[in-house]
Amino acid sequence: MNQTLLVELLTEELPPKALAKLGEAFAAGIVNGLKARDFLEAGAVATAYATPRRLAVTITQVRATSPDKAIREKVLPVSVALDAEGKPSAPLGKKLAALAAVAKVDAISLEQLERAQDGKAESFFFSYTAPGAALHTGLQAALEEAVAKLPIPKVMNYQRPDGADVQFVRPVHKLIALFGAEVVPLAILGLAAGRTTLGHRFLSQGEIAVPNAESYAALLEAQGKVVPGITDRKEKIRAALLDRAGHDKVLMPEALLDEVNALVEWPVVYECHFEEEFLAVPQECLILTMQTNQKYFALTDAGGRLRSRFLIVSNIETADPQHIIGGNERVVRPRLSDAKFFFEQDKKKKLADRLPGLANVVYHNKLGTQGQRTERVRTLAGDIARGIGADAALAERGALLAKADLLTDMVGEFPELQGIMGTYYARHDAEPAEVAQAISEHYQPRFAGDALPASSTGTAVALADKLETLVGIWGIGLAPTGDKDPFALRRHALGILRMLLEKRLPLSINQLLAQAAQLFAGNAQFKQADADIRVFLYDRLRGLLRERGFTQNEVEAVVAQEPDTLGNIVERLEAVQAFAALPQAEALAAANKRITNILKKSEGAVGAVQAGLLQETAEKGLHAAMTALAPKIDAAFAQGDFAGTLTALAQLRDDVDAFFNDVMVMAEDLALRNNRIALLSQLHGMMNRVADISKLAA
Repeated sequence: MNQTLLVELLTEELPPKALAKLGEAFAAGIVNGLKARDFLEAGAVATAYATPRRLAVTITQVRATSPDKAIREKVLPVSVALDAEGKPSAPLGKKLAALAAVAKVDAISLEQLERAQDGKAESFFFSYTAPGAALHTGLQAALEEAVAKLPIPKVMNYQRPDGADVQFVRPVHKLIALFGAEVVPLAILGLAAGRTTLGHRFLSQGEIAVPNAESYAALLEAQGKVVPGITDRKEKIRAALLDRAGHDKVLMPEALLDEVNALVEWPVVYECHFEEEFLAVPQECLILTMQTNQKYFALTDAGGRLRSRFLIVSNIETADPQHIIGGNERVVRPRLSDAKFFFEQDKKKKLADRLPGLANVVYHNKLGTQGQRTERVRTLAGDIARGIGADAALAERGALLAKADLLTDMVGEFPELQGIMGTYYARHDAEPAEVAQAISEHYQPRFAGDALPASSTGTAVALADKLETLVGIWGIGLAPTGDKDPFALRRHALGILRMLLEKRLPLSINQLLAQAAQLFAGNAQFKQADADIRVFLYDRLRGLLRERGFTQNEVEAVVAQEPDTLGNIVERLEAVQAFAALPQAEALAAANKRITNILKKSEGAVGAVQAGLLQETAEKGLHAAMTALAPKIDAAFAQGDFAGTLTALAQLRDDVDAFFNDVMVMAEDLALRNNRIALLSQLHGMMNRVADISKLAA
């Protein structure tokens, strides 16, 4: 009879950051173990549970006994099983005795064996039915496998009351294993399975007897004051925070929600306050200290300004929470006071006055100090600013001050605030607005999907900073390998590409790499690697464009040409998409691929087409069609009408087909051959001005 199965391990408090993975792995391990042993029906549904003090899983449609299984087992090759006289050999006798024990029969005779072809030889086979196993045997093995494979961050050694030494992530106190209403006789980690568990450490009293597997979650919540489902508990926290926030916005990053969720079994949200005077400190500092140090949830008003009230998630429900609220307010106050102190102290020294200190901060032992790096970035930022029509002086000033806040007390305490604090301090120092803004913007984009710098000055400094890192680190032999990228060069490359692409910057990739490499002139440990970095950038560009919905062939048609600027690459891709939808596209792409192969094999320089050497009607027709179409294609391309440029090519489809059907390109007459190659070279140039359409060929 199929029933629901429950397995629970009751433990001491599990490590919060590992709880979700532990819960998923525990449930998956048991499910996979039972599935491999054929104890689950096709419609079985597993539900994982994880709280700070337990890992559990319920599974529906579990079989009490696995089905009987028909087995056909190879015994031995005939040449080994029989001796020269055709009688059973000694190895056969040993094999049959062992097989009889496995098949649970008294004996197996030669007559019971099947003789069948096995590859090029013959072998004996024995068929039997293996009876199904009882659930407790399969579950015992599945539980042991699941526990052994748990992603435990650090194993703990402890001693049970009976003196047994045990290794697990935390001490385990109880084991539940219920099949319907029956206890499954299991044992692990020195515990024998039962039906009792414990509820909330403070809100529940005594053991809770679970009558059957189906009632587990509801019983824990109603009687034990425990929300066992990790997702259910997280959503309860989210809903309670939103409700308590009222008209304000609650700042609840998913990572903080997950961590708080792993600390409570019965979440209750309370409102706390701090003194208004702390709001004079940059709100990023206050938010970070509340989130990082105290696991609190800050609130902002509709305009994004921090409020002096915040929310906490407690594991205690009480009618008089004032002692909880007061305690948390007392805890956060010194932290906010520290932030205020750091801010006030930092403002006493200008960012510009901190610059000499960067000479004492090592950037990399092969690339010098942060001070030297700052000078490199400043030079490059000025060049980039001039290239995009921005104020070079502002860009250089922004680059000069960009890393100065690394020497402030606030950033020393909260490294996550680098750049952000620099902007505040620059404004306090009365630096130009764009300079102050560039100090925080130069780190953007910090991650996939992050905003790009909004100002032109910030863009110039951000590009310079990322290019200096990419070229410099690569140049000292620390290019990314496999999944190792300690200097985040992939992220820097994507940031560079996104700025060039999305801001349509008229900057040459080749020139940018050359300018960045020039910064390291005189460094004997630096080796210029523009070609390798360019390949690296185009590979990242392929992935970036694929993420935007373009197909691999469409992307390759454009990127294979290694465009030196990226400002119009999206228009090129959209033009390729439009062209690929035309009925003539497939034939023209195939023809272009054929032309590419012919040109690769041709020797010497390709000259101009000589009309007098055109003999065949098809080649004359193609030449005439190309000549008539060229002005239209030139005009469309000059106006940036890439779709029009490619679409116009469709008019050549019949002439191109006729040429390849009727004209022998590799004619014996060298003059004719060269003239036809010249004609194809001219056609190739017309076809590939926007993209290499041969890449669209299947």
